[in-house]
Amino acid sequence: MNSMRPIRNISELERAGLIDADQAISLEAVTERYAVALTPTVARLIDRTDPADPIARQFLPDMAELAVTPEERADPIGDHAHSPVEGIVHRYPDRVLLKAVHVCPVYCRFCFRREMVGPQGLGTLDGEALDAAFAYIRGHSEIWEVILTGGDPLVLSPRRLEEILRQLADIDHVKIVRFHTRVPVVDPLRIDAALIAALKASGKTIYVALHANHPRELTGEARAACARLVDAGIVLISQSVLLKGVNDDPDVLATLMKAFVETRVKPYYLHHPDLAPGTSHFRLTIAEGQAIVSALRGRISGLCQPTYILDIPGGHGKADIGKSSVREVSEGCYSISDYRGGEHVYPPDP
Repeated sequence: MNSMRPIRNISELERAGLIDADQAISLEAVTERYAVALTPTVARLIDRTDPADPIARQFLPDMAELAVTPEERADPIGDHAHSPVEGIVHRYPDRVLLKAVHVCPVYCRFCFRREMVGPQGLGTLDGEALDAAFAYIRGHSEIWEVILTGGDPLVLSPRRLEEILRQLADIDHVKIVRFHTRVPVVDPLRIDAALIAALKASGKTIYVALHANHPRELTGEARAACARLVDAGIVLISQSVLLKGVNDDPDVLATLMKAFVETRVKPYYLHHPDLAPGTSHFRLTIAEGQAIVSALRGRISGLCQPTYILDIPGGHGKADIGKSSVREVSEGCYSISDYRGGEHVYPPDP
């Protein structure tokens, strides 16, 4: 395997020793429907001796992806219902998504936009579509934050990123620009001086939401890439997805959240998996997720606690679904559960 080239098809997966010949034949049907891409960094992380490797599970195609359940949908979080112009999703009053690109350096097998991204997806916004998107942002003074997502916006060249950010620089009511990305983890050397300079071109406050799901993803190279961003004054927050067979274990999740904090990345969102087609093998029940998240309380610092959320299907936005530790037992009297599961009356009995 050429260490500098990404893996983009079944034959390359087979040559890299990531699947065998029998798997290659059957998996063609999966890759005809959903895009495949692994960077060399990700390929090196996969333990070829472990059939349950959590990195492989995230990125290697699986026949289970062809099993679509009745509740799954092509647009599970309702992007289309809130898209007034191409490339814009305006679900909440004070912020919009700007989906400038629909390609990624890697394709996650659980992706909630898997019907929209990849070579067969919606593509990159052309100049006319971008102009219309910026016109929409200019025309809505309530927009305080622009979130670049897609696709992964950091696959764009520094020149293209700078062009986008200079457009945003001229919109006074936009104060925050946020990027959702996997690049620092899956292609860390891409985070270089030119890219960082482009990110800062707008003069706005820049946030980067880093997507990682397993502590092994935060390699030394990934941590160094994050350090370059933080040292340049860019704030890093995390987003992860709670995935069966990847991080559905309190110890694994605790290690991941601690690794984020050690890397100067503030844990932010832990997503319940969305109802994307062919992803049921990744989904836990909400009750299972609540039990795992509850187990984090007390065992790791408050700095490390993410918010467990569900994007309500149909475009109704995010809801905090972390199990409440408080229940009212009588007027003015509550039962509070501690991190060990113990119950305590509040106010305490005199």
